[in-house]
Amino acid sequence: MNRPATSLLAGTRSIRWGAGWNRLISALALLALWQGAASAIADPALLPSPLATLQAGHAELMRGELIFHVAVTLARVAVAFALAMLIGSAIGILLGRSAMLDQIFNGWLVIGLNLPALVTMVLCYMWFGLTEVAATLAVTINKVPTVAAIVREGTKALDRALFEMTHVFNVTPGRVLLRVILPQLAPSLMAAARAGLALTWKIVLVVELLGRPNGVGFQIRTFFNFFDIASILAYSLAFIGAVIAIEAFLLQPIDRRLGRWRRA
Repeated sequence: MNRPATSLLAGTRSIRWGAGWNRLISALALLALWQGAASAIADPALLPSPLATLQAGHAELMRGELIFHVAVTLARVAVAFALAMLIGSAIGILLGRSAMLDQIFNGWLVIGLNLPALVTMVLCYMWFGLTEVAATLAVTINKVPTVAAIVREGTKALDRALFEMTHVFNVTPGRVLLRVILPQLAPSLMAAARAGLALTWKIVLVVELLGRPNGVGFQIRTFFNFFDIASILAYSLAFIGAVIAIEAFLLQPIDRRLGRWRRA
């Protein structure tokens, strides 16, 4: 390996180590701030310390409740997220490629973006009952407009010259989608995925709080009834940790892989 390549590799490793230390320092500072705030409050029940929260989470983990309810919520998030991405991306591509469709359905999209999530949840539960289908449908309906809007704007920015070339060479629509549209839409799709994931799990918790017999949202409602703030924080942190792991080990590698052609 030549010296420039070695220097570049060393520099990359140094940057990664520096980023890791910065994240660790940030996490320790947050814990210190949390501990300081908990110590300043006279009643520990109002803001439990990090240790008390950890103990509450460990107790739930030993009972088997923590893993079960987090897994149930993650399953709901996965289903609603996948449906929202598929439906929203298809709508976004259609609106971005057709000016006429965009003019016709732009108002619908604006309504969907501004429709309160709580209204959709209540209506779905009233129409379809307190069922899993109603919960998934409510979350999906709320997230489809967000994904569609992001993908639509990305589709409008596609390179028109490439489409003209596909017409000249009679490229099939399927290959146009796979070879021309999707690679250029990768940044928009990843932005939609990140925004969709962040919003989906928050709405899923509210859906569970309102009308499901399990999941993190259901547990938060139960602990709210007993004013158990330590357990509420424990479940919240456990699920946030799961979502951060999905971002770090799934979304970020996909983003890097999709972006290789831009760096080539």
